[in-house]
Amino acid sequence: MCYLTMAAEGTKEFSDNGHFTNPPEFMALEVSELPQTELGVSEDKGGSGTEMANPSVIYSGPPLEGEEEEEEGDLPVDFDRLWKVVSDNPQDFNGWTDLLQYCEQEGHMTASRRALNAFLVKYPLCYGYWKKFADMERRAGHNSKAEEVCVRGLKAIPLSVDLWIHYINLLLGTLNMNLSESIERIRSAFEEAVTASGWDWHSDRLWDLYAEWEKEQGNLLAMTVVYDRVMRVPTQLYSTHYEKLKSHLTSHALQDVLSPEDYIKLRAEYKQIQIQAKKEGSNPTADEEEERPPGEDEPADSGKDSEEAMQKMQELLLASREQMYLQNESEVRKRWNYEEGIKRPYFHVKPLDRAQLKAWHSYLDWEMAEAQAVQEVIEGTSVEAPEHSKVSESVAGHKRVLILFERCLIACALYEEFWDKYVRYLEPRSLEETRSVYRQACEVHLPYKHSFRLQWSTFEERHGNILEAQRILESLEQYMPGLAMVRLRRAGLERRLGRLDKAESLLREAVEQNKDKPHLHAFFSIKLARFLLKLGKNPSKARAVLQEAIELSPDNSKLYLNLLELEVSGDLRVNGGGIQQCVSKALAAPLSPKTKILFSQRGLQFAEDFGTTVQSVLSIYEEHQKLLDELGGKKRGAENGDNDDPEKMSKMDDGSAVTAPVQGVPPTMPPVSMTTPPPPMMGGDMSGYGSYSNWYQQQQQYGGYGGYHNPWNQYNQYYPSS
Repeated sequence: MCYLTMAAEGTKEFSDNGHFTNPPEFMALEVSELPQTELGVSEDKGGSGTEMANPSVIYSGPPLEGEEEEEEGDLPVDFDRLWKVVSDNPQDFNGWTDLLQYCEQEGHMTASRRALNAFLVKYPLCYGYWKKFADMERRAGHNSKAEEVCVRGLKAIPLSVDLWIHYINLLLGTLNMNLSESIERIRSAFEEAVTASGWDWHSDRLWDLYAEWEKEQGNLLAMTVVYDRVMRVPTQLYSTHYEKLKSHLTSHALQDVLSPEDYIKLRAEYKQIQIQAKKEGSNPTADEEEERPPGEDEPADSGKDSEEAMQKMQELLLASREQMYLQNESEVRKRWNYEEGIKRPYFHVKPLDRAQLKAWHSYLDWEMAEAQAVQEVIEGTSVEAPEHSKVSESVAGHKRVLILFERCLIACALYEEFWDKYVRYLEPRSLEETRSVYRQACEVHLPYKHSFRLQWSTFEERHGNILEAQRILESLEQYMPGLAMVRLRRAGLERRLGRLDKAESLLREAVEQNKDKPHLHAFFSIKLARFLLKLGKNPSKARAVLQEAIELSPDNSKLYLNLLELEVSGDLRVNGGGIQQCVSKALAAPLSPKTKILFSQRGLQFAEDFGTTVQSVLSIYEEHQKLLDELGGKKRGAENGDNDDPEKMSKMDDGSAVTAPVQGVPPTMPPVSMTTPPPPMMGGDMSGYGSYSNWYQQQQQYGGYGGYHNPWNQYNQYYPSS
């Protein structure tokens, strides 16, 4: 059949281009080349963080019907070795293609199924491998399994025109076309295909295949309907469809290509034109034809039109289709330059260049602006009268934006910025669609992007879906353990729900779990102490937490700073000695000289402000002078400090009691992989979460705790030196 040949040629052209094979020039990707994809964490579909041990368990897709009955025994010799490569690094695309090629060469059905199932869970947008999988099953005589593979693939990438054509060809080759139910099933498949992917810019082959198939069935009316539908869709080969439609309409009788209703309507329009022409005197013979002897009735309409009338009606029909063509051409011209800028519309792990990313952003922004303009026209808020026709309004609307986003997220599936753009567009319009996009992004394409999962959790909490927000955070913590931000978000969620006991329990658990990681242990200890002090109103418990952390990390100045802040915030009449004890403990600790000067200055400032006797102030001042003498050259810098304005003092919101960083000097981060509390990643308002990266600023950021750089030598005129 001609439609089978045409479809086969179209699919072969794309499948043989090498995009989904492992060409020699496809080199291993460096981590820096990937679009912000963190490596080094094992992945599984459920997000448990379990390493892949059994190929048939972790990465298997839904089992094919009857698959268990056809196990072929032992796997090929090198299967385990190649499987281990992708188990150790599931993001190694070369490793996957090596495994798939090896299984194909060996011709081992079980190994091939397991490898393909695992690969397509990880990379479901590689339509070429869905086709290979289906072809493998069909060659083995498993037609139902081949169909099932195609259905799974179409659920993963419903916009894939090539996969739809492959699926329809599979049905055409396996169904008994002499049965009426087979005809209806093929037609139903075509309808599903054009509904899902018919609005794609490159959907021309699918529309042509549908029209030609209807012609093969002798259904010329259905062929007309198909071409009429595609004439309202901006596609790359829009003019070709118009030429085929004209040829179709002029090659057959109007009664065969039009429905009875449309033919009656066209005939009535023709007669109305004839009557109008008679009234205007443009048809001088019309009166003679109409004159009859008195009493003679008008002859009954035989239903047959003259050849001239048929020609005139055909011209009217073509004129109406030309109007549709011109309207569609106008929409095509608007999009042509944007489409020309898209060089790689398919998925690949290779990163896109900056120009490609910019092209997608520009196209999306323009399409969203068009949709907004149409919405304003519909709502009657547009100032100027619109030039859009009904066709234009149907094209440049919400549906067109969704189609473009779906196309974009095939080529740019590994780029968080486009998923974020999509959910921001969808959220005001449909929460369920937004939730579906979040799920698809986080569970399939961006499993390592913890920032986007945190954003998803915030979305669910904002819209009252608390259980789902909790599940997302718990799953993320299991999937990527060691992220301080995730534990803080969990505690924050419980706190906002009023479950203070649960929030405290989560922070205490984090403190206990990180005793072997001093940095994180200190971080969570500070958070727990602040929680106990501010919300629990229990300074004794907060003090105990910080003191325990100091025993584990005696060289961590931030712990002493927070302990000092805790003591200062209390009742000085009851615990005035606690401040000096904290200062003395810090001075005896293995801290840097600059930090010790900081604590000494703070102790002296406290004594000056709240000391009960002048002798106590003099004693502390003498100790401070001795410390400066011991530090030698550090003394002048401390004494001549000019930051003595109390109004310049500032404290961090997280209680670390540090001064604001010097303008222009970025905070530095220690070499702690994946466990360092990250900066905020969400695109929305992050004011409620703070910047946890500041917690790891270098020691110079803490020089001058609270802004206390007072020139203590000014007191020499009151207190003689010892």
